[in-house]
Amino acid sequence: MFGLIIGLFLIVFVLEYTTPPDYVFGYLYSGPILLASMRLERRLTLSLTAIACVLTLLNVWLPSDSPAVSVATITSRLIAILALVVTGGLSDRNRVFQQQVLQQQAQIQAQAQLAMVREDFASTLAHDLKTPLLGAIETLKAFQNGSFGVVQGTQQSVLGTMVRSHQTTLQLVETLLDVYRNDNEGLRLQRSPVDLVRLAEEVIATLTDLAASRRVHLSLNYGASDFRQFLWVNGDAGQLQRVFANLLTNAINHSPRGGRVVLALESRATDQTVQVMDLGAGVRPDEVPQLFERFYQGQSDRQAKGSGLGLYLSRQIIEAHGGTIWAANRQPTGAIFAFRLPACPPPSV
Repeated sequence: MFGLIIGLFLIVFVLEYTTPPDYVFGYLYSGPILLASMRLERRLTLSLTAIACVLTLLNVWLPSDSPAVSVATITSRLIAILALVVTGGLSDRNRVFQQQVLQQQAQIQAQAQLAMVREDFASTLAHDLKTPLLGAIETLKAFQNGSFGVVQGTQQSVLGTMVRSHQTTLQLVETLLDVYRNDNEGLRLQRSPVDLVRLAEEVIATLTDLAASRRVHLSLNYGASDFRQFLWVNGDAGQLQRVFANLLTNAINHSPRGGRVVLALESRATDQTVQVMDLGAGVRPDEVPQLFERFYQGQSDRQAKGSGLGLYLSRQIIEAHGGTIWAANRQPTGAIFAFRLPACPPPSV
């Protein structure tokens, strides 16, 4: 490439100095200058530009036997020199810009690789934590059952607290694993006709103790109807059950003592809607679009606890079912976390 640049430069030089000064070929120096800016070092490119400018100007008087040169010819050569300076300057700026772009791309790639390593590490760590947690839970349950001797009442209470704490940690680990697995492999659903009402009743039954410990009343209604209904969807019962549990647990944790959490179910011709409503502090309007992002923990009191994974996992599950999930504030106080799924006909008996 260096030889090509020098060859082009010499061709322009010969054209300049073998023709009368009225013929300005200095503009053609821009070709080798542009090639040099792409292939050679910055210092060589700037030197080549300076040499081209000097040669273009000297051709007014050299060779010495040239006839008298008019002002117009000198002006044309000055314009050619200006064009060469602009070409050299722009090419140099373009070189700097490209270098900055390459550096930024390298930084982005390095950050992406680092993020991938971190996620792999977190996923591996979460997977490795499951075994000791399960072992600890089973050991504590064995203590509760008297496998290692008689357990007093106060000891049973302590063991029960330890079991619940380990189960909560295990649930967090499993949620973390599911989030990474869903992001990398996609969520695999085992679809079948599912009655959302039955799922809601089952989840409420499992959360009764948690609600009682927080002195929160749980209730279930069917929108404008006073009668039990069926809300059929084509979905994965286990995954949808997790959505109910996440939204209800979130509402219970952020409800004041003596508060109430309402699970409202509404059936329509084309879709089924589920709303979880509480009387907590609500959410800040600027945080609403980010509530379902991974690891997002807002500044309001509602987000004082939690990993920021439950709502993100819920979004993954609902979107995999072709539905939508959202959050909004209630009036005068509280929040609504809701989702909507396409309805399906009830299964034939």
